[in-house]
Amino acid sequence: MFRKRTRKQSIVLASLFGSMLITVAVGLNVGWIVVNWRTGLLLLAGIVSFAVLIAGVGLNTMFLVREIRRSEQHDAFIHAVTHELKTPLASIVLYLQTLKQRDLDRDKQQEFLDTALADTERLQSTIEQVLLAGKTRQARRPENPTEVDVAEVVTECVKEASRRHRLDDGTLRVIDRRETGEDAVVMGDREELMAAIANLVDNAIKYSLDQVEVVVEIARTSGRKLAVRVTDKGPGIPANELKRIFRRFYRLPRTLSSRLRGTGLGLSIVETVAWRHGGSARAASPGPGQGSTFTLELPLKPAT
Repeated sequence: MFRKRTRKQSIVLASLFGSMLITVAVGLNVGWIVVNWRTGLLLLAGIVSFAVLIAGVGLNTMFLVREIRRSEQHDAFIHAVTHELKTPLASIVLYLQTLKQRDLDRDKQQEFLDTALADTERLQSTIEQVLLAGKTRQARRPENPTEVDVAEVVTECVKEASRRHRLDDGTLRVIDRRETGEDAVVMGDREELMAAIANLVDNAIKYSLDQVEVVVEIARTSGRKLAVRVTDKGPGIPANELKRIFRRFYRLPRTLSSRLRGTGLGLSIVETVAWRHGGSARAASPGPGQGSTFTLELPLKPAT
């Protein structure tokens, strides 16, 4: 709390300092121009220097504010990743120590092992997220793209999410709106596409909280493109947050995600993967309390 308050004070101080410098510069230059208005050359030089000075002070202030905010985002990311790594690791150690030190019946042993495996999967998922976030920012396009059937990837991601989150039948549904004979093959990196779709499905489940009802829709769109739409009935997203949620390390306000944790990388990975494959990612929501829809649109493999 103290560090957060310090950052806010730094932003305010930087903004005030920049504003004061601009005000002083305006006053000095206007006064100088009034005094020397008869000298045309000096007047022109004064106007030019005044514009340069104001632009420099303004840019410097913007840079300071941006760097303070970026530092705050990085600190929040490190804290989130540390928590996402430390929590399952501590749980795994606790269950293994209990299994080693106590003589438990077979059912209890199986329960402990299942929980430890689930925490291991969570730990592995976090590590893969961080590694993929670094990988997808290094190159403009996937290396050695192959044919990827997006419909198969969606089915696999949905099955895995249902198993991992232990969902009841019908809470996570796939609707294929393609016409008979229409393919869903794109050229790209299967691992990246699977990570992007899995992130969208996991996000929808996570933000649905206690009432999971998620629909994953596959549909052809105009211009030989394929859309994967993931719709939930969660808390929704305010209109002013829709353009920000794909930013790296960005997290929704605490009022919308107070019970949720994460690295802030998931949606940024989705957007980067979409861009690397020549597609796009977008979000839509009627408003708070009305759910949301995330769309990953990809160009289909060129017709031969």
